[in-house]
Amino acid sequence: MLRLIAAMLIGLSLSVMPASAATKVTVNGVPISDIEIAQRTKLLALEGGGGTKKAQDQLIDEQLQLQEAKRMNIVISDAQVDDAFTTVARNIKVSTDKLREILLQNGVSIDTMKARLRAALAWQQVSQMVVTSRVKLSDLELDKAAAAKLDQNSSYDYILKEVLFITAGKNAASRTGEANKYRAAFKGCDSAVQVSLNFTDAAVRDLGRRHATQLPDAIAQELAKLNVGGITKPRVTETGVSMLAICSKSSARDTTFVKNQLRAEQGNEQMKAESEKFKAELRQKAKIVYN
Repeated sequence: MLRLIAAMLIGLSLSVMPASAATKVTVNGVPISDIEIAQRTKLLALEGGGGTKKAQDQLIDEQLQLQEAKRMNIVISDAQVDDAFTTVARNIKVSTDKLREILLQNGVSIDTMKARLRAALAWQQVSQMVVTSRVKLSDLELDKAAAAKLDQNSSYDYILKEVLFITAGKNAASRTGEANKYRAAFKGCDSAVQVSLNFTDAAVRDLGRRHATQLPDAIAQELAKLNVGGITKPRVTETGVSMLAICSKSSARDTTFVKNQLRAEQGNEQMKAESEKFKAELRQKAKIVYN
């Protein structure tokens, strides 16, 4: 269950080394103990595995990252760490007390977890200040990639209404049957509300303008086949049985939304690549001594 922790924690570890601990490696003069490595190994085991070598490498990288954060006057408060700990618990759907219990039952110190969280938060700020400036995206290339993704189904601009048959406390199948009756009686957006009055718990709301690229592919494909005044087949959603009615439809090869999506995807990929390069640079310049 705690494998989700691994996806959330990309940071550094900074712990106080007990007097009885043996130094295994120093990073620019800062020691990493056998106890720290053993603790990280247990945390990795809880997340799915990795072993002592991976634990030691993580701690080295994290110490370098923490030192860079300190150089940049980045300070992470205890309150921020506590909030991050709560977020981890929430994401794996347990209470903070239960998360503490799970860690302790598996031999992982709470301080170990919190030290890693502190480092992750520090490195996040370092990345925002240093790595983000290294990410360069070409608008021309994004335009070309976005245009290539457009097809006939995604080349329309719509004004839509949603007709929703609320399912709270009601059977979805019976509500779908009622929605189909509405669909058969539907004569266009102007009478959408009037027709809904013949049914219980049926709501009509304006969605306004939507480009096909803003919609799920399946819905965009269905809408592309319909004319103005058409309405989609009922779909069961979390809130009820939903149908979309077309009030206006026009051709529009708008790449704005596809381009923004590509920008986010490519930006994330470049951020990861530049982050790894920056880590390698920190290692190259560091004095790392193994004992």
